[in-house]
Amino acid sequence: MADVIDVAAVEDNRMFADGLHAWAGTLPDIRLASVTSTVGELLRTAAGRCFVVLLNPALRTDSDPAHNVRRLIEARHRVVVIDGSVDLAMVERTLTAGAHGYLTRNHDMATLAATLRAIASGGTAWSLGPTMAAEPGGSPGRPPLSEREHAVLMAYVSGLTLESTARSLGISPETARTYLKRVKAKYREAGLPVCTKLDLAERVRAGCSSGTGRPAARGVRS
Repeated sequence: MADVIDVAAVEDNRMFADGLHAWAGTLPDIRLASVTSTVGELLRTAAGRCFVVLLNPALRTDSDPAHNVRRLIEARHRVVVIDGSVDLAMVERTLTAGAHGYLTRNHDMATLAATLRAIASGGTAWSLGPTMAAEPGGSPGRPPLSEREHAVLMAYVSGLTLESTARSLGISPETARTYLKRVKAKYREAGLPVCTKLDLAERVRAGCSSGTGRPAARGVRS
């Protein structure tokens, strides 16, 4: 049997927290070990244990999500932000602070489980919901991309710098730059020219609006 993933949640929505307890009880490899309403409470009670932490970025207290991400990472936890919106500013703040994943709440629990497994295995995972979730396969609104090209694209348009994108994927900045150049070239060849990060983000949104891309949770390791 695979190792059990110890998960903690920092969540002050009681209904969502109860749902997490019920869901985790159905999975043999995921254990919800702790639910607290603040980051401080989790850090006090973790007693040296390291978790994959599901973090609500809109807590009523401890309300700075980037600060919360940094506190958890400094305590050696891995962090997945579970957001109720598709806010690119929030994505940028939390991923720049070092979050290992970002998932919007309009995904199903199977996607959450896949995200936790990817994060626990040392990868990263993100999905900005149906309006932002591109996939490698291509569609009338986007060219086909390799999985690594897709990973670089999604990390980059999520708000990370190219250097942060490279770090999050375990590759060199030069390799990330090469993949990004290939992505831009493929868009140009498809008649969809892109020059800036904003252009890429708009192409991703437009492509997903016209396609049927499923939200992706990918573990990417070097």
